[in-house]
Amino acid sequence: MVRPPSIVLEGEASIAGARLFSKLRLELPAGRWTSLLGASGVGKSTLLRLMAGLDTGADFDGAIAAGDGAPLTGRVAFMSQNDLLAPWLDVTGNVILGARLRGEKPDMQRANALIARVGLAAHARQFPHTLSGGQRQRASLARTLMEDRPVVLLDEPFSSLDAQSRADIQELAGELLADRTVLLVTHEPGEAARLSHQAFLMNAHGLSELPLPPSSPVRAVDAQDTLAAQAEMFRRLRSAA
Repeated sequence: MVRPPSIVLEGEASIAGARLFSKLRLELPAGRWTSLLGASGVGKSTLLRLMAGLDTGADFDGAIAAGDGAPLTGRVAFMSQNDLLAPWLDVTGNVILGARLRGEKPDMQRANALIARVGLAAHARQFPHTLSGGQRQRASLARTLMEDRPVVLLDEPFSSLDAQSRADIQELAGELLADRTVLLVTHEPGEAARLSHQAFLMNAHGLSELPLPPSSPVRAVDAQDTLAAQAEMFRRLRSAA
């Protein structure tokens, strides 16, 4: 993987003439996790999809630039709330799907290593409908890693999991994506408190930075400073509602 860039998004967006979010500036430091929290409908996922180069249905007036001056095209991987696994492919087939779609020969050694790393070696030939929710998200994470992109955008990727699986996958993602430039959109203050180097609350008027512990991610779920940061984030979310 090439060195991850910093990213700056600056601008405003509207849908059918109605303001979605006012002019804001979001900077993602290179090789660090940034989390974005806020009420539904304030434009978090739109902002993330703008960075991914995906259709948003919004009119964006602004710019998105990488700190190294190179285009972001081809350097971004996207992991959504839904695992989006192809039901007709087994775990291995899903992990190598990106290469297949691009007409490339998949690196099977790397694919098998990633499948093992996320704990699915014994399930490599299983199809999505036979997997648990946690196993499906592990497969989705392996597919994201298989793309080997320096920028990773996560749109509520763990929200459908039970508490134990969510904590496990958070820790795995934090470890395996530690050297990437990551933007995580989440509704979970605890998730942001555990995984982030910086976190912001987004509303229609812009962004405000949220407090985080001085310790480095991934933070223990029951650490006092993690719990304190989580509580303060929750308080600010409620105040902004």
